Amino acid sequence: MSIADNLKRVQDTIAEACARAGRDPAAITLVGVSKQQPPGAILEAVAAGLRHIGENRVEEGREKLPLVAAGSDCRLTWHMVGHLQSRKAKEAAALFDVVQSVDSLRLARRLSRFAGERGRGPLQILLEMNVSGEASKYGFAGYNWANDEARKDALWQALRECRALPNLKVVGLMTMAPYDAEERQIRRVFADLRELRAALQSALAAPLPVLSMGMTNDYPIAIEEGATMLRVGRAIFGERSY
Repeated sequence: MSIADNLKRVQDTIAEACARAGRDPAAITLVGVSKQQPPGAILEAVAAGLRHIGENRVEEGREKLPLVAAGSDCRLTWHMVGHLQSRKAKEAAALFDVVQSVDSLRLARRLSRFAGERGRGPLQILLEMNVSGEASKYGFAGYNWANDEARKDALWQALRECRALPNLKVVGLMTMAPYDAEERQIRRVFADLRELRAALQSALAAPLPVLSMGMTNDYPIAIEEGATMLRVGRAIFGERSY
């Protein structure tokens, strides 16, 4: 199947999941994750209507952004979705419109510093939350947050500090469910993030409209659990090859 066919199939699946959950598909933002995909594949997806593109590595973004811009006059929103090292914060702030993987106050502070130099207004960020408790996952420690007062206080303080930083706009939270876990476990992770967002918004009067969760293996479940943003790669672009 072509990338356009794949994109249509993903959009249809989104619509079906929204129908089951009583939600409007227009409330879901689809980010096509183009990790290890060539610029030509991104341009095919853009021609088929995709407007949000996600990259996992700063180096790939540096190479591909200008090539895609040269091949299309569409206004695209570029998301950094992979783990971001603090030493690459300056380049990430210059390249991307949204950084979804802010997993520490140190990284947020560096992004704030460099976002002020880019002359494009505040950099939108999501705070990455490790609500599954997996040691292999990055993110602010959010496992069992509702039953751990110390952990809860740390999360509340992290959001306060991030929101106070200049040149950044905290727009939501992001997480990843365990890969190939049972559906019940995946749902629990997504529900935990949804409930964490609600608690943060209520306690701090902090609007957090974006709930980024759900990838190729589990995005229909994420929609049913409240996701507003999906990060889908293989289901759109196929296997990685670049």
